[in-house]
Amino acid sequence: MFPALEAELKQKTLPDPYEVFMYHHLQYYGYFKAGRGSVPSSATHQHVRKNNPRIVLSDSFRGRDDLIADHLEKENLLCSTCLSSAVHQQAEAVSKDSFMLSSSLLRSRLFLHDDFGEVSPCLREPQDLFDLYSCSVPLQAPRWPIECEVIKESIHHIERVPPQPEYFYQPTGNEKVPEIVGEEKGTVVYQLDSVPTKGSYFTSSRVGGKRGVIKELAVTLQGPEDSTLLFESRFESGNLQKAVKVDTYEYELTLRTDLYTNKHTQWFYFRVQNTRKDATYRFTIVNLLKPKSLYTIGMKPLMYSQLDAETRSIGWRREGSEIKYYKNSTENGQLSFYCLTWTVQFPHDQDTCFFAHFYPYTYTDLQCYLLSVAKNPIQSQFCKLRTLCRSLAGNTVYLLTITNPSQTAKEAAAKKAVVLSARVHPGESNGSWIMKGFLDFILSSSPDAQLLRDIFVFKVVPMLNPDGVIVGNYRCSLAGRDLNRHYKTILRESFPCIWHTRNMIKRLLEEREVLLYCDFHGHSRKNNIFLYGCNSNDRKYWLHERVFPFMLSKNAPDKFSFHSCNFKVQKCKEGTGRVVMWRMGILNSYTMESTFGGSTLGNKRDTHFTTEDLKSLGYHVCDTLLDFCDPDPTKFMQCLVELKELLQQEIYKKFNELESDMDVESRWNDISLSDIESSTSGSDSSLSDGLPAHLLNIADELDHKKKVYKKKKKKPLQTRKQRNEQYQKNNMMQEFKSTEDALKMPGFASTMQKQPTFLKISENASSSTVKNERPRMNESQLNGRDKGISLDPPKATGLILTKKKERKQREKPGFTCSSKRSTNTGKEPDPDTKPDWSRNRFLATKRGHTTMEVYPSLHIYTYP
Repeated sequence: MFPALEAELKQKTLPDPYEVFMYHHLQYYGYFKAGRGSVPSSATHQHVRKNNPRIVLSDSFRGRDDLIADHLEKENLLCSTCLSSAVHQQAEAVSKDSFMLSSSLLRSRLFLHDDFGEVSPCLREPQDLFDLYSCSVPLQAPRWPIECEVIKESIHHIERVPPQPEYFYQPTGNEKVPEIVGEEKGTVVYQLDSVPTKGSYFTSSRVGGKRGVIKELAVTLQGPEDSTLLFESRFESGNLQKAVKVDTYEYELTLRTDLYTNKHTQWFYFRVQNTRKDATYRFTIVNLLKPKSLYTIGMKPLMYSQLDAETRSIGWRREGSEIKYYKNSTENGQLSFYCLTWTVQFPHDQDTCFFAHFYPYTYTDLQCYLLSVAKNPIQSQFCKLRTLCRSLAGNTVYLLTITNPSQTAKEAAAKKAVVLSARVHPGESNGSWIMKGFLDFILSSSPDAQLLRDIFVFKVVPMLNPDGVIVGNYRCSLAGRDLNRHYKTILRESFPCIWHTRNMIKRLLEEREVLLYCDFHGHSRKNNIFLYGCNSNDRKYWLHERVFPFMLSKNAPDKFSFHSCNFKVQKCKEGTGRVVMWRMGILNSYTMESTFGGSTLGNKRDTHFTTEDLKSLGYHVCDTLLDFCDPDPTKFMQCLVELKELLQQEIYKKFNELESDMDVESRWNDISLSDIESSTSGSDSSLSDGLPAHLLNIADELDHKKKVYKKKKKKPLQTRKQRNEQYQKNNMMQEFKSTEDALKMPGFASTMQKQPTFLKISENASSSTVKNERPRMNESQLNGRDKGISLDPPKATGLILTKKKERKQREKPGFTCSSKRSTNTGKEPDPDTKPDWSRNRFLATKRGHTTMEVYPSLHIYTYP
């Protein structure tokens, strides 16, 4: 029809409309740093983007607004680029004739095409919209709450494996228990003033945290002979709030609680400077909250020397002597504090050293690792990096999809899924090290890794709570709540990370079977590594949920303890990830608990875990997956046999303790496994359950108003039955009073003898008549009165009510409840039929129609 136009189209390729729009849209918001020229074609753009990546991690304080300084310049840039000649040519060409919409020369890349060129009805995901290579600006810098001060120095630590095993500390019994003196007798050398106060809640965030000049919190040294330590923790994952110098080389430390709470002080991470080599320092943390800790059985703190790292490549190491964990003598209302004290000698003078509860792994560490994966031309082919959601502060929650491309659609649909996640509790950094070991192996060129990618689709969320990791929380998010108790939440805005994770898994279950779900955690009271699972209620899968942990214990016998595993589902753990996913249909749903301490097993007995030990467990998870899914069922069945033997031993032991005579031999597999296992103790997460902090204040106000309203308004009777009973009681009392007056009148007894049936009510009277007539006493009651039977008002009322109830049942034998809806089927009821009163007749209704509480959502401004 238009041969000239068709010839022109064959010579040049028009840009994709969607790509043109997205390119300028992202360029306007600072995601692109390209020039203002015409928009390149998709092929050229892809070539330049893949061969000349310019993605580098930005400085801690560099934001998106720094890329284009002037807002007016942004608008001019938007106008000039949106009116480029290429876009005008495309718009004019499309408007000439509608045949171009169906032309093969302009086949859109927004639709999915199969190998034969046929169009799929669904739209393709926007190309690389959430990929690291979708733009050439730096990775997003961490966003902090606007109350937090953040130093500009970037903190980086090297990884290093100690050449010798680091053994547990052996208590001597002579450890000193220092008296806590506080500010009154000491000197405050470090104190944060920008910590959110109790009762506050998160409102907004920005890159770099609090605006303005960062205060110098370190004390001023009086000269080179001044040995006062200079403390600092205003960096990623740091959480020291106050340091008090109580002696020349002795300091009392107070940890900052999780933001917007007054609880959860276990994780610590801070920096000291101006050290002295030959002195013995004592540090005492005074506000820990857990009554039990691994420090009581030999765990040591971690120390990092910056000079050792630069000169000798020595990283984190276990240090400390005279370690003691004890209860603080000072009382603080409802909370009981505990202290951790230790002594240490620094390796160098004038050194910069760090102390930590465990090996830190920050949000920036994760982004650097993901950047290296995205820049790897091989790994990026089978590892797709996307944004799952944005956290409460606006930080990116990453989702990795790892699988090899399938040859056919049938092969792709046959793949099962494995879901892994970590750092829902930000202070449990050991989960990140296990996750790193898993990613290192599954992304490698190992034949086992390639086989796993061929048969599985891995969905990985490496950091579920980036906000908590950034600010140095131990357990909570910026909502002031433990996310691992809210996987059933409907509050999408308050708990976005776990809400999107749960819905991602829900959609995944609709596509394919999820073979395994595992969330990586840390444990502060028990050594070794173990799993928490869920007991299957289906006898068809008897003990199947225990096979994977049992196999893992065989593959890592010196790290993993099967005897520490637990499969009991407690009511207080109903909101955890493992229980929620299990109830969604994932049989093998686990929480992996790795200790902050070390191992008590095999060759690693009484030694601390290193980062390599934890990363090796990530490899063992992959190795166990292959054993678990082996087409030859020999290993699986052998594990089941051994598990039954172990379970029998546990049952015998339990019944011997209870001195029970039950026949275990014949009925042992009918015993509830929950009765045998103990609870999964060790966490204090129930303290941080409930509404997020900002909604909690609103709920308190509504509750107060409700109480005031109830005081003003008299509470009405709730049911029709209660109203009828109250009406009957009032009438009975009035009738009894009138009867008492009548009995006192002369000649009343003779009249009653002459007319014995005067007060009888006919059994054939209609129900309406019964309702309208006033209840009266019958002859037997009056005769009993004449015989001297005492009828005081309470007893008389009860007797009358009983008689009326019997009369009503005789009048309406088919009546079973007080519902308004009639249940009469038209048949005559059996006179002998008794009323069918169900004790729990409303339970089904309550379960089926649960009232959903609706809370006001908080719009959070998250941009500077």
